[in-house]
Amino acid sequence: MGAPSEADSRRQRFEHGMEVLTRVDGEGGQRVVDSLADISPELGHQVVAWGFGEIYDRPGLAPRDRQLVTLGMLTALGGCEPQLTVHVNAALNVGLSPREIVEALLHSAVYCGMPRALNATLTAKQVFAERGLLPVADD
Repeated sequence: MGAPSEADSRRQRFEHGMEVLTRVDGEGGQRVVDSLADISPELGHQVVAWGFGEIYDRPGLAPRDRQLVTLGMLTALGGCEPQLTVHVNAALNVGLSPREIVEALLHSAVYCGMPRALNATLTAKQVFAERGLLPVADD
């Protein structure tokens, strides 16, 4: 049995990435990939194979820590509310509580500014409302 072909290796990386994506982002991640199918399927492939199959699945950080970093980065970038929606859901999926998410977004105001923290928090509020998690109680 020889080495896997480039096509087989590409497919395996994508399949592994889909396992990680589903575990972390659930349906939201699949919707992102699906939304790229008619415009840039290669970008969808890279999000899955590289972003999730290689980066998200590295052992150096726990999934909940990766989501905290991701929430902070998306807040800092601003204008990333659709991605923030996916990652607030992912943060809940990997064990962060609504209170921890709110606290992380509050903390981001110091470094990112009030408008970006407000936008991120209101995005989180929408996710919490959809999941029946409002009001957010103190832990």
